[in-house]
Amino acid sequence: MLLEVRGVIKRYRRGAAPANDGVDLAIDAGQVYGLLGHNGAGKTTLVNQIVGLMKPDAGFIRISGRDVVADASFARRVCSIQPQAQVPINGLTPRQAIQTLGRLRGGTAATVRSRTDHLLEALALGEWAGMDGARLSGGVKRLVSFCMAAVTPGRLVMLDEPTNDVDPVRRRLLWAQVRALADEGSAVLLVTHNVIEAERSVDRLAILDHGRVLTEGTPSDLKAGVADGLHLELVLEPGANAPEPPSFATSYVATASRIVATVPANIGGEAATWAGNLRRAGRIEEYSLAAATLEDAYVALVGAATVEEKTDVRAA
Repeated sequence: MLLEVRGVIKRYRRGAAPANDGVDLAIDAGQVYGLLGHNGAGKTTLVNQIVGLMKPDAGFIRISGRDVVADASFARRVCSIQPQAQVPINGLTPRQAIQTLGRLRGGTAATVRSRTDHLLEALALGEWAGMDGARLSGGVKRLVSFCMAAVTPGRLVMLDEPTNDVDPVRRRLLWAQVRALADEGSAVLLVTHNVIEAERSVDRLAILDHGRVLTEGTPSDLKAGVADGLHLELVLEPGANAPEPPSFATSYVATASRIVATVPANIGGEAATWAGNLRRAGRIEEYSLAAATLEDAYVALVGAATVEEKTDVRAA
Protein backbone atom coordinates (compact mmCIF):
# COMPACT_ATOMS: atom_id res chain seq x y z
CA MET A 1 0.00 0.00 0.00
CA LEU A 2 1.60 3.28 -1.08
CA LEU A 3 -0.60 5.71 0.89
CA GLU A 4 -2.40 4.76 4.09
CA VAL A 5 -4.52 7.25 6.03
CA ARG A 6 -6.17 6.05 9.24
CA GLY A 7 -8.41 7.90 11.68
CA VAL A 8 -7.23 11.36 10.67
CA ILE A 9 -8.90 14.20 12.57
CA LYS A 10 -8.12 17.88 12.01
CA ARG A 11 -9.66 20.93 13.68
CA TYR A 12 -8.63 24.47 12.82
CA ARG A 13 -9.50 25.75 16.28
CA ARG A 14 -10.48 24.27 19.60
CA GLY A 15 -14.16 23.50 19.88
CA ALA A 16 -14.80 23.85 16.14
CA ALA A 17 -16.29 21.09 14.03
CA PRO A 18 -13.50 18.98 12.54
CA ALA A 19 -12.43 19.67 8.95
CA ASN A 20 -11.47 15.98 8.81
CA ASP A 21 -13.35 13.63 11.08
CA GLY A 22 -11.77 10.16 11.26
CA VAL A 23 -10.74 9.86 7.60
CA ASP A 24 -9.55 6.43 6.37
CA LEU A 25 -8.03 5.96 2.89
CA ALA A 26 -5.71 3.47 1.20
CA ILE A 27 -4.19 3.98 -2.27
CA ASP A 28 -1.97 1.63 -4.29
CA ALA A 29 0.71 2.52 -6.80
CA GLY A 30 -0.65 2.55 -10.35
CA GLN A 31 -4.08 3.73 -9.17
CA VAL A 32 -6.04 6.91 -9.86
CA TYR A 33 -8.00 7.54 -6.67
CA GLY A 34 -10.68 10.22 -6.50
CA LEU A 35 -11.44 12.28 -3.42
CA LEU A 36 -14.89 13.63 -4.17
CA GLY A 37 -16.94 16.17 -2.27
CA HIS A 38 -18.49 19.63 -2.27
CA ASN A 39 -16.47 22.74 -1.51
CA GLY A 40 -15.60 22.68 2.19
CA ALA A 41 -15.92 18.90 2.55
CA GLY A 42 -12.34 18.61 3.83
CA LYS A 43 -10.52 17.47 0.69
CA THR A 44 -7.78 20.11 0.53
CA THR A 45 -7.27 19.93 4.30
CA LEU A 46 -6.47 16.24 3.94
CA VAL A 47 -4.06 16.87 1.06
CA ASN A 48 -2.20 19.48 3.10
CA GLN A 49 -1.70 16.93 5.88
CA ILE A 50 -0.51 14.21 3.50
CA VAL A 51 2.17 16.49 2.07
CA GLY A 52 3.20 17.69 5.54
CA LEU A 53 1.95 21.28 5.41
CA MET A 54 -0.08 20.74 8.57
CA LYS A 55 -0.31 18.06 11.25
CA PRO A 56 -3.42 16.07 12.12
CA ASP A 57 -4.81 16.25 15.64
CA ALA A 58 -5.24 12.46 15.65
CA GLY A 59 -4.63 9.45 13.41
CA PHE A 60 -1.68 8.61 11.17
CA ILE A 61 -0.57 9.01 7.55
CA ARG A 62 1.98 6.65 5.99
CA ILE A 63 3.59 6.67 2.55
CA SER A 64 5.37 3.43 1.63
CA GLY A 65 5.03 2.46 5.29
CA ARG A 66 6.76 5.60 6.58
CA ASP A 67 5.10 8.00 9.05
CA VAL A 68 4.95 11.34 7.22
CA VAL A 69 3.49 13.17 10.22
CA ALA A 70 6.74 12.50 12.04
CA ASP A 71 8.85 13.06 8.91
CA ALA A 72 7.21 15.75 6.77
CA SER A 73 10.39 16.24 4.72
CA PHE A 74 10.01 12.66 3.43
CA ALA A 75 6.47 13.44 2.27
CA ARG A 76 7.68 16.45 0.32
CA ARG A 77 10.41 14.36 -1.33
CA VAL A 78 8.12 11.60 -2.52
CA CYS A 79 4.98 13.63 -3.31
CA SER A 80 4.40 16.02 -6.15
CA ILE A 81 1.38 18.27 -5.95
CA GLN A 82 -0.72 20.54 -8.10
CA PRO A 83 -2.32 22.91 -5.56
CA GLN A 84 -5.83 24.25 -5.85
CA ALA A 85 -4.56 27.83 -6.18
CA GLN A 86 -2.85 28.93 -9.38
CA VAL A 87 0.94 28.70 -9.24
CA PRO A 88 2.49 32.17 -9.83
CA ILE A 89 4.77 31.97 -12.87
CA ASN A 90 4.98 35.65 -13.87
CA GLY A 91 8.37 36.34 -15.41
CA LEU A 92 8.77 32.71 -16.51
CA THR A 93 7.63 30.96 -19.64
CA PRO A 94 5.73 27.67 -19.29
CA ARG A 95 8.79 25.80 -20.56
CA GLN A 96 11.03 27.49 -17.99
CA ALA A 97 8.58 26.91 -15.13
CA ILE A 98 8.14 23.21 -15.94
CA GLN A 99 11.85 22.57 -16.39
CA THR A 100 12.73 24.43 -13.19
CA LEU A 101 10.38 22.25 -11.13
CA GLY A 102 11.59 19.13 -12.85
CA ARG A 103 15.20 19.91 -11.96
CA LEU A 104 14.32 20.92 -8.38
CA ARG A 105 12.64 17.54 -7.96
CA GLY A 106 15.84 15.76 -8.98
CA GLY A 107 15.35 15.07 -12.68
CA THR A 108 18.39 15.15 -14.94
CA ALA A 109 18.64 17.98 -17.45
CA ALA A 110 18.13 15.70 -20.44
CA THR A 111 15.23 13.81 -18.90
CA VAL A 112 13.48 16.99 -17.81
CA ARG A 113 13.87 18.59 -21.25
CA SER A 114 12.43 15.49 -22.94
CA ARG A 115 9.60 15.17 -20.46
CA THR A 116 8.75 18.89 -20.77
CA ASP A 117 8.58 18.62 -24.55
CA HIS A 118 6.33 15.58 -24.25
CA LEU A 119 3.88 17.27 -21.85
CA LEU A 120 3.70 20.50 -23.84
CA GLU A 121 2.93 18.53 -26.99
CA ALA A 122 0.50 16.11 -25.31
CA LEU A 123 -1.54 19.01 -23.86
CA ALA A 124 -1.36 21.12 -27.04
CA LEU A 125 0.48 23.95 -25.25
CA GLY A 126 3.14 24.58 -27.88
CA GLU A 127 1.92 28.03 -28.91
CA TRP A 128 2.28 29.28 -25.30
CA ALA A 129 5.50 27.47 -24.41
CA GLY A 130 7.66 30.60 -24.79
CA MET A 131 5.15 33.20 -23.55
CA ASP A 132 5.55 35.10 -20.27
CA GLY A 133 3.35 33.52 -17.60
CA ALA A 134 1.68 36.85 -16.85
CA ARG A 135 0.03 36.76 -20.29
CA LEU A 136 -1.47 33.28 -20.02
CA SER A 137 -5.16 32.52 -19.57
CA GLY A 138 -6.37 30.80 -16.41
CA GLY A 139 -6.87 27.51 -18.24
CA VAL A 140 -3.37 27.50 -19.72
CA LYS A 141 -1.88 28.36 -16.32
CA ARG A 142 -3.78 25.42 -14.86
CA LEU A 143 -2.31 23.06 -17.44
CA VAL A 144 1.18 24.43 -16.82
CA SER A 145 0.64 23.80 -13.12
CA PHE A 146 -0.22 20.18 -13.90
CA CYS A 147 2.94 19.84 -15.99
CA MET A 148 5.00 21.20 -13.11
CA ALA A 149 3.63 18.43 -10.89
CA ALA A 150 4.00 15.74 -13.57
CA VAL A 151 7.36 16.52 -15.16
CA THR A 152 9.30 14.62 -12.45
CA PRO A 153 6.44 12.84 -10.71
CA GLY A 154 6.71 11.56 -7.17
CA ARG A 155 5.54 8.19 -5.93
CA LEU A 156 2.32 9.99 -5.02
CA VAL A 157 0.97 12.72 -7.33
CA MET A 158 -1.80 14.87 -5.82
CA LEU A 159 -3.94 16.95 -8.16
CA ASP A 160 -6.30 19.43 -6.48
CA GLU A 161 -9.07 20.44 -8.93
CA PRO A 162 -6.75 20.08 -11.96
CA THR A 163 -9.35 20.90 -14.62
CA ASN A 164 -10.59 24.24 -13.25
CA ASP A 165 -10.77 26.78 -16.13
CA VAL A 166 -9.48 24.23 -18.67
CA ASP A 167 -11.32 24.04 -22.01
CA PRO A 168 -13.13 20.78 -22.92
CA VAL A 169 -10.64 19.69 -25.59
CA ARG A 170 -7.54 20.06 -23.41
CA ARG A 171 -9.41 18.61 -20.46
CA ARG A 172 -9.59 15.32 -22.35
CA LEU A 173 -5.89 15.53 -23.13
CA LEU A 174 -5.20 16.18 -19.45
CA TRP A 175 -7.09 13.08 -18.33
CA ALA A 176 -4.99 10.97 -20.70
CA GLN A 177 -1.85 12.28 -18.98
CA VAL A 178 -3.33 11.62 -15.53
CA ARG A 179 -3.94 8.03 -16.59
CA ALA A 180 -0.39 7.81 -17.95
CA LEU A 181 1.04 8.85 -14.56
CA ALA A 182 -0.68 5.89 -12.92
CA ASP A 183 0.24 3.50 -15.71
CA GLU A 184 3.89 4.48 -15.23
CA GLY A 185 3.74 3.55 -11.53
CA SER A 186 2.70 6.62 -9.52
CA ALA A 187 -0.33 6.68 -7.26
CA VAL A 188 -2.55 9.61 -8.25
CA LEU A 189 -4.84 11.29 -5.72
CA LEU A 190 -7.39 13.35 -7.64
CA VAL A 191 -9.27 15.95 -5.59
CA THR A 192 -12.44 17.15 -7.26
CA HIS A 193 -16.08 18.14 -6.86
CA ASN A 194 -16.83 17.19 -10.47
CA VAL A 195 -18.78 13.95 -10.30
CA ILE A 196 -18.91 13.35 -14.05
CA GLU A 197 -15.16 13.62 -14.52
CA ALA A 198 -14.55 11.43 -11.48
CA GLU A 199 -16.68 8.65 -12.91
CA ARG A 200 -14.73 8.67 -16.18
CA SER A 201 -11.26 8.97 -14.72
CA VAL A 202 -10.77 7.12 -11.43
CA ASP A 203 -10.20 3.50 -10.44
CA ARG A 204 -11.57 4.03 -6.93
CA LEU A 205 -12.94 6.99 -5.02
CA ALA A 206 -14.13 8.18 -1.64
CA ILE A 207 -16.98 10.63 -1.09
CA LEU A 208 -16.38 13.18 1.68
CA ASP A 209 -19.05 15.23 3.39
CA HIS A 210 -18.40 17.51 6.39
CA GLY A 211 -14.99 15.90 6.86
CA ARG A 212 -16.21 12.29 6.92
CA VAL A 213 -15.85 9.51 4.36
CA LEU A 214 -19.42 8.53 3.52
CA THR A 215 -18.45 5.65 1.26
CA GLU A 216 -15.50 4.28 -0.71
CA GLY A 217 -15.09 1.94 -3.68
CA THR A 218 -15.09 1.75 -7.46
CA PRO A 219 -17.56 3.88 -9.41
CA SER A 220 -19.56 0.70 -10.05
CA ASP A 221 -19.62 -0.06 -6.32
CA LEU A 222 -21.00 3.36 -5.52
CA LYS A 223 -23.62 3.21 -8.25
CA ALA A 224 -24.80 -0.17 -7.02
CA GLY A 225 -26.92 1.54 -4.35
CA VAL A 226 -29.02 3.17 -7.04
CA ALA A 227 -28.65 0.40 -9.62
CA ASP A 228 -32.41 -0.16 -9.76
CA GLY A 229 -32.96 3.49 -10.67
CA LEU A 230 -32.85 5.53 -13.85
CA HIS A 231 -31.24 8.94 -14.41
CA LEU A 232 -33.72 11.49 -15.74
CA GLU A 233 -32.34 14.81 -16.95
CA LEU A 234 -34.35 17.72 -18.35
CA VAL A 235 -33.15 20.98 -19.92
CA LEU A 236 -35.58 23.82 -19.25
CA GLU A 237 -36.70 26.30 -21.86
CA PRO A 238 -35.20 29.77 -21.14
CA GLY A 239 -37.35 31.54 -18.57
CA ALA A 240 -39.46 28.49 -17.79
CA ASN A 241 -40.14 27.55 -14.19
CA ALA A 242 -39.07 24.12 -13.00
CA PRO A 243 -42.02 21.72 -12.66
CA GLU A 244 -42.95 20.35 -9.28
CA PRO A 245 -41.12 17.10 -8.42
CA PRO A 246 -43.14 14.11 -9.64
CA SER A 247 -44.29 11.69 -6.97
CA PHE A 248 -42.25 8.85 -8.49
CA ALA A 249 -38.84 10.64 -8.21
CA THR A 250 -36.55 9.27 -5.51
CA SER A 251 -34.23 12.30 -5.84
CA TYR A 252 -34.80 15.64 -7.57
CA VAL A 253 -32.39 18.55 -8.02
CA ALA A 254 -33.46 21.66 -9.96
CA THR A 255 -31.33 24.62 -11.04
CA ALA A 256 -32.17 27.61 -13.22
CA SER A 257 -31.62 25.65 -16.42
CA ARG A 258 -31.86 21.92 -15.71
CA ILE A 259 -33.37 19.19 -13.59
CA VAL A 260 -31.71 15.95 -12.56
CA ALA A 261 -33.83 13.24 -10.96
CA THR A 262 -33.59 9.54 -10.16
CA VAL A 263 -36.64 7.37 -10.76
CA PRO A 264 -37.32 3.64 -10.18
CA ALA A 265 -36.54 1.53 -13.22
CA ASN A 266 -39.96 -0.12 -13.20
CA ILE A 267 -41.70 3.17 -13.96
CA GLY A 268 -39.39 4.37 -16.69
CA GLY A 269 -42.34 4.55 -19.08
CA GLU A 270 -44.28 6.82 -16.74
CA ALA A 271 -41.22 9.06 -16.33
CA ALA A 272 -40.76 9.31 -20.11
CA THR A 273 -44.46 10.20 -20.55
CA TRP A 274 -44.20 12.90 -17.88
CA ALA A 275 -41.12 14.42 -19.52
CA GLY A 276 -42.65 14.15 -22.99
CA ASN A 277 -45.73 16.07 -21.84
CA LEU A 278 -43.49 18.84 -20.48
CA ARG A 279 -41.69 19.06 -23.82
CA ARG A 280 -44.94 19.23 -25.78
CA ALA A 281 -46.11 21.99 -23.44
CA GLY A 282 -42.98 24.01 -24.26
CA ARG A 283 -41.56 23.91 -20.73
CA ILE A 284 -38.41 21.92 -21.52
CA GLU A 285 -36.10 21.81 -24.54
CA GLU A 286 -35.10 18.16 -24.22
CA TYR A 287 -34.82 15.25 -21.82
CA SER A 288 -32.87 12.02 -21.44
CA LEU A 289 -33.54 8.83 -19.50
CA ALA A 290 -30.66 6.44 -18.88
CA ALA A 291 -29.06 4.11 -16.33
CA ALA A 292 -28.20 5.65 -12.96
CA THR A 293 -24.89 7.54 -12.79
CA LEU A 294 -22.32 8.31 -10.14
CA GLU A 295 -23.97 11.72 -9.86
CA ASP A 296 -27.18 10.00 -8.77
CA ALA A 297 -25.26 8.02 -6.17
CA TYR A 298 -23.60 11.22 -4.94
CA VAL A 299 -26.92 13.01 -4.58
CA ALA A 300 -28.43 10.02 -2.79
CA LEU A 301 -25.53 9.93 -0.32
CA VAL A 302 -24.92 13.62 0.30
CA GLY A 303 -28.51 14.75 -0.10
CA ALA A 304 -30.12 16.94 -2.71
CA ALA A 305 -30.39 19.90 -0.31
CA THR A 306 -26.65 19.85 0.35
CA VAL A 307 -25.86 19.69 -3.36
CA GLU A 308 -28.16 22.58 -4.20
CA GLU A 309 -26.74 24.71 -1.39
CA LYS A 310 -23.02 24.05 -1.79
CA THR A 311 -22.15 23.02 -5.32
CA ASP A 312 -23.28 22.28 -8.83
CA VAL A 313 -22.18 18.66 -9.11
CA ARG A 314 -21.82 18.98 -12.86
CA ALA A 315 -19.60 22.09 -12.67
CA ALA A 316 -16.44 21.95 -14.76
